[in-house]
Amino acid sequence: MVMSSPFVITLSAADRAVLTARACALRIPYRDVLRAKIILACAADTSHSEIAADLGVCDDTVRKWRKRFAEAGLAGLKDLPRPGRKPRFSRVQKAEVKALACTPPDGSGLPLARWSHADLAAAAIEQGLVEAISPATIGRWLAADAVKPWQHRCWIFPRDPDFAGKATRVLDLYHRCWQGEPLDEDDYVISADEKPGIQALHRRHPGLSAAPSRTRRVEFEYSRGGTLAYLAGYDVHHATVIGTIAPTTGIAPFSELVAKVMTTEPYASARRVFWIVDNGSSHAGGVSIQRMRDSWPTAELVHLPVHASWLNQVEIYFSILQRKAIATGDFTDLDDLAARILAFQDRYNATAKPFDWTYTRHHLNDYLTRLRRHDRQPAQHAA
Repeated sequence: MVMSSPFVITLSAADRAVLTARACALRIPYRDVLRAKIILACAADTSHSEIAADLGVCDDTVRKWRKRFAEAGLAGLKDLPRPGRKPRFSRVQKAEVKALACTPPDGSGLPLARWSHADLAAAAIEQGLVEAISPATIGRWLAADAVKPWQHRCWIFPRDPDFAGKATRVLDLYHRCWQGEPLDEDDYVISADEKPGIQALHRRHPGLSAAPSRTRRVEFEYSRGGTLAYLAGYDVHHATVIGTIAPTTGIAPFSELVAKVMTTEPYASARRVFWIVDNGSSHAGGVSIQRMRDSWPTAELVHLPVHASWLNQVEIYFSILQRKAIATGDFTDLDDLAARILAFQDRYNATAKPFDWTYTRHHLNDYLTRLRRHDRQPAQHAA
């Protein structure tokens, strides 16, 4: 005689759908598949012994999950929390070790520029934060933490006393505004700069193309064929590049670039052409502004803040040029390199669209606010 269980299984349509999906699933843990099959079989009034024999488990396993489901439903099929081993380190100890990792080693009198896990373990023991700890344990703590003290980024703190004013003018031009007034259709904005010292590298052995189980190979050794400079003006609103090749940078090569752009339509007949440039020697200071006005009355030279080339859109184009046309290249001589640069310029102009420039004066104000807050912190600590 089959013994009846005091735990009656009655499935709702929703529970049956969930359990059926689990029982047929291929990408979930097998324990969940097995438990779903047990409950479905129990709901069909199959005996415990038959279920156990069919699924390869013991009767007690069937009774266990039947009872769990009868008491808690689908939630009863989850594993109960296990106590595990008592933690060796308290939360305070973990926090103190992480704080030590965020402190420069030279602050502890060590001749180190950065911590290793082994150095941190030794310092934590020496400072009495823990009695004993392994470097691997510290590595796991830091890997799981939101703060990554071993990572760093280089930056340059704004040094231009008129950083906000100069940067705001450039950002306004990118959004077609000048001195509070919108630009007309015949106003143009050119982002210009030089890319000096481009090397014509000739590989000493031809490269090997990619193949199954082999990445592309580029010969490491090369012979130098000299260097040249590429000067370019980028129309930020029409994605057009006009460039020139020169042996080096300087006032004369930059003036040649300006002349080439200003004698090309639509800039030749434009109402105004704004030239955004950095503070390089080719176009530095008020002298360069006056030189531009004397030569081209419709041109207005607009300087970026010092150390703010990241605001110059032509730098994005230079990065694209470097990655797509120059890096890992093989050039026989400077003429070959120059031909590649100018050919890429033509190809780019045929398909390019303006950069989706989203950085505005509001982002700039937020950035400057954070800098001021950061700049006040050392004084507060000193007090």
